Amino acid sequence: MCRSLVRALTGALALIAAVAVAPLAAPVPALADSVVVGGFPVRAADSPWVVALASRDRFGGTRSGQFCGGVVVAPTKVMTAAHCLSRTVLGEEEIPDLRVIVGRTELTGEAGQEIPVTERWVSPDYDPFTSSSDLAVVTLAEALPSTHVIEVAGDGDPAYRPGVAAAVYGWGDTEGNGNYATSLRAAQVTVLSDETCERAYPGGLSGRYAAETMVCAGAPAGGRDACQGDSGGPLVAEGRLIGLVSWGSGCGRADSPGVYARVSALPVPQ
Repeated sequence: MCRSLVRALTGALALIAAVAVAPLAAPVPALADSVVVGGFPVRAADSPWVVALASRDRFGGTRSGQFCGGVVVAPTKVMTAAHCLSRTVLGEEEIPDLRVIVGRTELTGEAGQEIPVTERWVSPDYDPFTSSSDLAVVTLAEALPSTHVIEVAGDGDPAYRPGVAAAVYGWGDTEGNGNYATSLRAAQVTVLSDETCERAYPGGLSGRYAAETMVCAGAPAGGRDACQGDSGGPLVAEGRLIGLVSWGSGCGRADSPGVYARVSALPVPQ
């Protein structure tokens, strides 16, 4: 994930270097490659709305070119993090082979579909320095069945209440030490209060939490979290999408919960 203003930058550089040495298909600024720390295996067939953004040209073919996560919110629309589509991640040149991988649990396999992206939209309010409004939408070249679509939480949805159980999904770093997995995983976390998140991220190098466009979640004792490479992946509570993996400090720290783009606060094109 973009996982922290610090991690977003250092992670990006480290992953780009890794790609240059060996085509790991690893993402850049904490993209959806972090497999979720403290997670457990899940099947794409059971969560068909979880998808991967991929480019073999940019990230190699070892892991199908996966570099970020995403979530299906309409038959031809996939939400992801705005920083996943940034020049820091994708480079200066256009990427003609940008695809969304659907229905593939294991990135080294060939199950599911790889659907070309025809359009990209990044929230006009996205601020790469603060990670505010970290949301983007890509349009698919072909429509998916309605069974792949997850409901998006609206403003005031009870799924945002502190203490609600949630799950974050992704393909990425399972331990926070660069150990990237190839199979889809999820981790159980808890939605935290804005006050808790503001105390964890008051500003400075650790970043500043902004309740208007962000929501945070974690485990009281730490140990369960999204991590480097999970960016753009879904945070789901009570059967609805409430956030997208955006940033954080470290992976799985009790005092540094994961921060997600609050989807209810962000306008999305139809």
